[in-house]
Amino acid sequence: MSCTLNNTLLYYIRQYVAYHRLLDSEGKYIVALSGGADSVCLLLAMKEMGYHIEAAHCNFHLRGEESERDESFCERLCQQEGVPFHCIHFDTLEYASLHHVSIEMAARELRYSYFEHLRVDLDADGVCVAHHKDDSVETFFINLLRGTGIHGLMGISPKNGHIIRPLLCVGRKEIEQYLQDKKQTYVTDSTNLRDDVVRNKIRLNLLPVLSHINPSARDSILRTSSRLKEAVKLFDVGLASITKDCLISQEEDLLTIDFSKSRQYEYVLYHLLSPKGFSPSQIENIAKAEGSHTGKEWESATHVALIDRERLLVYPRVHHRRPMVIPEEGNYVFTKKESISFMSGEKDHNFRISKSPETVCLDAARVAFPLIIRFVEPGDRFVPFGMNGSKLVSDYMTDRKKSVYDKQRQLVVTDSKGEILWLVGERIANPYRITDETKKVLTIVYTCNQT
Repeated sequence: MSCTLNNTLLYYIRQYVAYHRLLDSEGKYIVALSGGADSVCLLLAMKEMGYHIEAAHCNFHLRGEESERDESFCERLCQQEGVPFHCIHFDTLEYASLHHVSIEMAARELRYSYFEHLRVDLDADGVCVAHHKDDSVETFFINLLRGTGIHGLMGISPKNGHIIRPLLCVGRKEIEQYLQDKKQTYVTDSTNLRDDVVRNKIRLNLLPVLSHINPSARDSILRTSSRLKEAVKLFDVGLASITKDCLISQEEDLLTIDFSKSRQYEYVLYHLLSPKGFSPSQIENIAKAEGSHTGKEWESATHVALIDRERLLVYPRVHHRRPMVIPEEGNYVFTKKESISFMSGEKDHNFRISKSPETVCLDAARVAFPLIIRFVEPGDRFVPFGMNGSKLVSDYMTDRKKSVYDKQRQLVVTDSKGEILWLVGERIANPYRITDETKKVLTIVYTCNQT
């Protein structure tokens, strides 16, 4: 009977692997080995099926003696099975504190980063992890509770880049039975037995209730996820078409959306904004807003969504750089992408004023160093070229139909007295223009490399 059960589990795995083309019989694979039932089953099953494998274990030092116990168990198991063993130690708490992420997220980032580096070092074809049917069901409910879109209800993918999941066709009961039949022990993470995190609450509390209502609840949910995958293929075609129609432009740092069109399709907004860190509730509020609310904005951890008439502008949050002091002529690097140069020369018969908006010529005699390059500030005024009276920079930019996005990123060059010489890329200040009396010219060239 044991032989039959083991062969059945291996049969399902082989069928699943073949259907999804997950593994190559000639390939080399790393098995993520924690010591728990799932990863031990994966290690033994892949070895039994004849794959060339090596094991990798992460010690996160989060559970004291348990962490050391798990590492020792994994090392002994690999010695027993003749599988090469790799192990790494992490100060997970320090990493979480340094990067301002949760302990769970820190462990995930450390784990997958290590796996990828090891895969490259070993020239392996992939990293096999032991997610199974029950994990996929739990993920379905986690995403459902978070208010996910339709893509989040498809469960766990069998392959994501170099991460491969051969056990998604079997459940926890089959895995434990497989190990019991082989008389193979494993370790248990005590934190998995406490319902103090969402996944554990679903596993320990919700799923048993659903199974009591319907013994086939897990399989029913997985079938629904599978059908959703097919529906999503059609859904994505329509989504791509409507999204393209709603997009005015998509630049590196600026997404411009036709607000009047996109508001009719809230999911289009979800599709565009959720990758920028906006929550479902924020996206719902954005969809309900009116185009007349020009200037209204929402912020995620990384981006800003701003209504600008009938457009929705989405761009990274501004982290203003400190003003740069320009003590003398020369070439200066303002940011990794931006540079600015200052050089003077005599105004002779060959002189021609540049027509490029990134290059300006000023009367050098009127310019007093040190100069400063900085972002525009509230209350900034200047006298635009061709005018006599001063004007607020914000009013000038409004007249030029510039958005709040443009205003926030506008650079100015000022002289030693704080007077604006140049609204970079826009217009110089009239008092510093070239005249018939100009003898020496200061040329300023601003360069922004967008690549």
